[in-house]
Amino acid sequence: MSKLVPFFKRFSLAALVLAIGLIALPASAAGLQDETTPPANRPANGVVPVPGRGGVVPVPAYHIVPAGYPESRTGRDNKRLEQIWARAQTAYLRQSDRLAKADEFITNAYSLIDKANQKGWDTSVVQVTLNAFTAIIPTAQAAHNPGAAIIASHNGFNADGKVTDRAVAVETVKALGQVLKDTRLAMNRTGQALREAVKAFRNAHRPAQAPATP
Repeated sequence: MSKLVPFFKRFSLAALVLAIGLIALPASAAGLQDETTPPANRPANGVVPVPGRGGVVPVPAYHIVPAGYPESRTGRDNKRLEQIWARAQTAYLRQSDRLAKADEFITNAYSLIDKANQKGWDTSVVQVTLNAFTAIIPTAQAAHNPGAAIIASHNGFNADGKVTDRAVAVETVKALGQVLKDTRLAMNRTGQALREAVKAFRNAHRPAQAPATP
C-alpha cells in the first residue's frame, strides 16, 4: 500500500495536468475582446452578428476599422492581435504535448491499477473512468489536428507572427481558437470524471495514521 498510495497521488496530479492541457484558450484570448472600434462606431453590445455553425452568432467587432481610423491605433491593435496569436500557438503546442503523452500516461495507469487489483482493492470506478478517458483520446486528437495546418499557413501573419492582413489574421486566430475549443469539447469531461474517481480511491485507501505516543 505504501508504494501505491503515493502513485495515486501522482496519478491524480497527472490527470489534472493532462486535462488542463486539453482546454481552449481563455476568453480574453480566444474571444478577442473589442478594443479596436472607436466608441462612436462601436455597436452598443460590442458584437456584430456573423454566420457560424448552428446559425448566426455574435462576435466582437474588433476587425472593423473605419476610414480615417488613426494609424497609431491600428498599429496598437495589430500588436495585440500578434500577442493573441502567439498565445494561441503556445496553447496549441501545450495541448499537442499533453496528447502526445497520453498513451504513456494511460499505459502506466493501467499497469498500476493491475497492481492495486492484485492487492484486492476495488478499482472498478477508476477503471471505468480511465477506460472512458482512453477511448476519447483519438477523437480529441482528431479535433486537435487541424490546428497544425492553421499554424503552418499562418494566414494574415508573416513567418515572424506579424500582421500582414488584419482581417485575414483575425479569422486565423478565431480558427485556431475553435480547434482548441473543439478539442476540449471532444474530451467530454472525461478528464474531470477520472480526477474525481482517483480522488475517491485515494481517500478510501489512505494509510492509517499511527496512534500518537503518550
